[in-house]
Amino acid sequence: MQDHPAAQERLGRALIGVVAASGLVYPLLLCAVQLVFAQLFVVDVVATALWLVVAVTCCVALVAAVRWGAARRVRSPWLLAGLAPPALYEAWVLWPLVTA
Repeated sequence: MQDHPAAQERLGRALIGVVAASGLVYPLLLCAVQLVFAQLFVVDVVATALWLVVAVTCCVALVAAVRWGAARRVRSPWLLAGLAPPALYEAWVLWPLVTA
């Protein structure tokens, strides 16, 4: 009988983590659309940098919500390492605009 409340707590925590993560999907989609406009159609460096920061924040928050729901440590070096390839790509795309 003592495991029953712990199991309910784990299930509740997992469901809250899934709901929190799914709530971050739409802001992340908005960031992606805004980045397309800022990089391809309008070519605005400041807007691109702003939407990149918002997108990275949403990505980190989404992963943190899922990890919190799974009762795992939220801070992970692999989470930050996974952000390196997109950051390098964005730097490659923005470099000509910044230096011009």
